[in-house]
Amino acid sequence: MLERASPWRRFASSAWRWRTFFRFVFFGVIAAIAWDVFNFSGDRVAKAGKHTALIDLQGEISANGDASTENIDGALEAAFEDDGTAGVILRINSPGGSPVQAGIIYRDIRRLRAKYPKTPLYVVVDDMCASGGYYVAAAADKI
Repeated sequence: MLERASPWRRFASSAWRWRTFFRFVFFGVIAAIAWDVFNFSGDRVAKAGKHTALIDLQGEISANGDASTENIDGALEAAFEDDGTAGVILRINSPGGSPVQAGIIYRDIRRLRAKYPKTPLYVVVDDMCASGGYYVAAAADKI
């Protein structure tokens, strides 16, 4: 009687195991490259040489609003620290607000202007720039 070869015999073959291993490695590398190329998570920032940073100060200057010290100072710090920043534009549309918050932003702008004297800061006024908004604007090179 003829004995049939076991179908599991090929799994014992060293050549088959190595071929399978390299196929998995190859597909893993292709998957990693595809993940990197098509990853649209939005975490990337284009570094394309010199640019102008634009920061919006919109609405009432308050501790809990969009125009808070945390938001504006963080954006200003990031803009001035970037080596590719040729200048910074602060666009203000504010009816004013907290004099304490405006004073902190003013002092932070003065500190950044002293630390980065070659990076100019310009303020562009939209519809309104009253009270604390103008106080912040006074720290810029030009309004």
